[in-house]
Amino acid sequence: MSMKILVTGCAGFIGMHLCKKLLDKNYVIGIDNINSYYDINLKKDRLKILKKYKKFKFFKLDITDFKKLNKVFSKINPSIVIHLASEVGVRNSSKRPRSYISTNITGFINILEACKDKNIKKIFYASSSSVYGKNKKKKFVETLNTDKPLSIYAATKKSAEVLAAAYSHLYNLTTIGLRFFTVYGPYGRPDMAIYDFTESIYKNKKINIYDKGKLGRDFTYIDDVIFYINKILRRKFYKNEILNIGNTETIKVTKIINLLEKNIGKKAKISLSKIPKTEVYKTKADITKLKKIGSIKKRTPIKKGILHFVNWYKVYKNII
Repeated sequence: MSMKILVTGCAGFIGMHLCKKLLDKNYVIGIDNINSYYDINLKKDRLKILKKYKKFKFFKLDITDFKKLNKVFSKINPSIVIHLASEVGVRNSSKRPRSYISTNITGFINILEACKDKNIKKIFYASSSSVYGKNKKKKFVETLNTDKPLSIYAATKKSAEVLAAAYSHLYNLTTIGLRFFTVYGPYGRPDMAIYDFTESIYKNKKINIYDKGKLGRDFTYIDDVIFYINKILRRKFYKNEILNIGNTETIKVTKIINLLEKNIGKKAKISLSKIPKTEVYKTKADITKLKKIGSIKKRTPIKKGILHFVNWYKVYKNII
């Protein structure tokens, strides 16, 4: 049975891939303001893919504008809301804190208010592994303390989780926060490590790495993320939940660079610098909770994921 699903941030990386998957069986209403944090042309190219589907409808608007947002909710009356729209970028958030707070907190309250007013009971929303801050546990489980974020971005994501819990309690909404762990893949964000490193290698630019490349991330391939979201979309949840979505393996930045060099056939130029105050040292997702709900584990090996990304990049950038 098809559903009417509203996805905010539909021209974003995860948003586009998710909409594409959902459109196989559902009607999808996409919202995005197409901001200029990174290349608008990439966002427009993602949107072009979605506009080929007859069951896709797009509204260009900013979620901080409650009147316009509420009009869309009234017109569409969706069954489920998947809220992915966000100001992104850990380091950039220190330069523009008010913008991040406006979009990630006020904008999210607008989404929650619209859902409350229109009696939309199930809301999925994007959180982030950055909320774990300086936790030194080998694996990040959802029950760990997340009260000490290292960046404004992480603070806004933590705030969204707290707000979701309050709205769930007060207004009987089902809110499911998805803590994404360093998602990468085709049509990814240019400010993220794998895309940025790839572009730097091709353009003979130096790659700036922190702490001699010892930093580690749980790099999660986009297909795995979409698989999990699609798997849990129709599941029953009890009011407020938080779920990790990750690959369950910490991979050092140096290994990522080595794999990119092999796939591109070219050595990277390296520049070393100290780790910024905003950066988490290592991340590793515990997805025990997710597996219990989704009943299965999907894990794309980093070698395979990077190969797919580099092949896409060559085609997208017309590199022979």
